[in-house]
Amino acid sequence: MVTLTLHVGPGTFLPVKTSEVEAHVMHPEWFQVSEQAVRTIREAKQAGGRIVAVGTTAARSLESAVDASGNLVPQSGETRLFIIPGFHFQVVDVLLTNFHFPETTLLMLVSAFAGIDLARGAYELAVKERYRFYSYGDAMLID
Repeated sequence: MVTLTLHVGPGTFLPVKTSEVEAHVMHPEWFQVSEQAVRTIREAKQAGGRIVAVGTTAARSLESAVDASGNLVPQSGETRLFIIPGFHFQVVDVLLTNFHFPETTLLMLVSAFAGIDLARGAYELAVKERYRFYSYGDAMLID
């Protein structure tokens, strides 16, 4: 297990208001992935382990610390990484997350990770079964 830091800003929870998703600009959020975290994750991957991000913010922090060569590197600073369907996850293998509100960047990240069809099916079931949404609601494990 590793510790990451992401100072979540209000923009994370706001709905995307642009007509084209790609035109949305994320508000900057400060994050840190330490040298120890990178070392532990690399060792786990090399041993055949899988990286489970607990929360979309953890997933975004890890993916923000990937350099241009595709390597996870220690990093701290602001991120504006906007993860939408088509994004190639390079660190995270499994995601544990809440059910998020429609049109939010968080739901778009879930759709990018799970695939649009699987995410849509999960959300349809969640509504039908009256799952609770948002930060203190029910959660799902996406593998």
